[in-house]
Amino acid sequence: MYDSPGTRHDFGVFLPVANGGWIISSTTPTLDGLWKQNLEAAVTADEQGLDFVMSMGKWRGFGGETNHWGTSMESLMMMAGIAQATKRVRVWATVHTLLHNPAVTAKMITTLDHISGGRAGLNIVAGAYKDEFDQMGAWNPNLSHDDRYALAEEWTTIVKRLWSEPSVDFQGQYFTMKDCVSDPKPLSRPRPDLICAGMSDRGFRFSVRESDACFIGGRTPDERRDASRRAKAAAEEMGTSIKTYAMCTLIYAESDAKAEALVDKYAQGADMAAIIAMLQSWGVPPERLSTLATNQGAFMTQTAVGSPATCAEKIEAFLTYCELDGLMLIFPDYVEGLKMFGSEILPGLREKVW
Repeated sequence: MYDSPGTRHDFGVFLPVANGGWIISSTTPTLDGLWKQNLEAAVTADEQGLDFVMSMGKWRGFGGETNHWGTSMESLMMMAGIAQATKRVRVWATVHTLLHNPAVTAKMITTLDHISGGRAGLNIVAGAYKDEFDQMGAWNPNLSHDDRYALAEEWTTIVKRLWSEPSVDFQGQYFTMKDCVSDPKPLSRPRPDLICAGMSDRGFRFSVRESDACFIGGRTPDERRDASRRAKAAAEEMGTSIKTYAMCTLIYAESDAKAEALVDKYAQGADMAAIIAMLQSWGVPPERLSTLATNQGAFMTQTAVGSPATCAEKIEAFLTYCELDGLMLIFPDYVEGLKMFGSEILPGLREKVW
C-alpha cells in the first residue's frame, strides 16, 4: 500500500491572485484578483488548519469575455502582506527565473522568511510565457526550452548558495557572481521550501533535482500516478527525495445533484476565447486549438464534485490512486469553500493520518 502508518498529506490553497481563478467562465462567483479576496482566503486557510498558501506570478491575461487573468497581484509583495496576517500556514511565492536576478530573489525570499517567522517558500518558474515577457522586453528568442532550464539551474544554484554561504563566486553561462554576499540568512532550516512544476522531460528533471516538492499533471489518473512514481524514482536515483502534489478544484453543494448542477452552470459559461488564448500561450498548434479548447472547457484542473462527504471520498481516492503527498485546492468561492473544507472534510482526512 502507498499510505503507511504515520503518513501525513499536505493540503494547501492556490490563491486567486488573478481574476477568474482556475475556472474560465462568466457564470462563477466573482474572483477579482485583488488584495482583499486573497487576504481573506489566506487568513481562512490559516484558521482552518491548511498547510500552505501559494500564489502564482502572472503578467498578462487571456482576454475573452471575462478578461481572464487580466488583473492580478504581484506574488512576492502580496505574500509578504499575507505572512504578516497569518500565524502558521506556509507562504509560497512565485518567481520567474527570466525576470528576477538570483541574488535579488535570494534576498527577497529571505525577507519573506523573516516576516513569516520561517514559513517562506519559493515556487520556481523557468518561463515559457512568451507574450507575457515579450511585452516588457524580457523574452530572449535565442533561448530554447532546454536553455531556459539550464539558466534556471544556474539561478537556483546561486540562490541556494547565497542562503547558506558567507559569499558566492560563480561564473556560468548565464550568471556571474563576484564575492556576492546576502545577509541575513533565512530562518527556515535547512532553507525555505522550493517548489516547481516543470512537466517536460527537461523540466521534470529540473524539478526533481532542485525542489522539495513538484506539482504533477496528466490527462488521466493513470498519467498522474505514473508522473508521481517517475518523480519519486528519479529522486531516489539522485539520492534525494521529492514530494508530489496536484491541483484539485472542489465544486460542492448540499447534495451531489446540486453540485453537478453548478458544474453544468459553470461549463455553460465557459469563455472559449480566453480558453483558446490560454492554450495558444502554452504553444498548442493552431489546428488543434478548437478541439482542445472544447475538450478542456472551463475547468483548468482535476475536479472533486459533490456533497462534502462525496468530495472527501473523491479526494482520498485521488490522493491514494495517484500516490500523491498532497493537494493544492481551488474553490469557486474561496472563503466559503475553505470553511467547508476545514470543518467538514479536513478533520476526517487528518483522522486517517492524512
